[in-house]
Amino acid sequence: MYHKLTIVGHLGRDPELRYTPSGQAVCNYSVATSRHWTGSDGQKQEETIWFRVTTWGKRAEFDNQYLQKGSLVMCEGRLTVDRESGGPRVWQAQDGKWRASYEMTADMVKFLSGRGDGASLDNGAQTSSASGSFEDSAITEDEIPF
Repeated sequence: MYHKLTIVGHLGRDPELRYTPSGQAVCNYSVATSRHWTGSDGQKQEETIWFRVTTWGKRAEFDNQYLQKGSLVMCEGRLTVDRESGGPRVWQAQDGKWRASYEMTADMVKFLSGRGDGASLDNGAQTSSASGSFEDSAITEDEIPF
């Protein structure tokens, strides 16, 4: 059995990097994905779903260094479910409303906007190498275009 989750969205906050007691890097950040449509009544509609993304190792350190709030990213990985319910993590917020958190562990993250701005990369041939996409390869500072 196999599943793969792909999301594209903007970071809602700066990444947070920490290290496990064994020295393994772990990076966490939230990504907002949105869809827009026109309802049957002609009114514009919008739905935003938030994902909590976790990356590990060199990928985590790379994400922490080059991502920031507002960065546009594409993340691919696996859905991480709540161990008790088998679904999203559900909790009651301070306002009394029930909330759900969708969590994923990303194996691959592509940067779709330049560092420090929201501009998308426009050179299609450059996007795959300039996007910051890697799995376990070593990337030097000279290879990063922004």
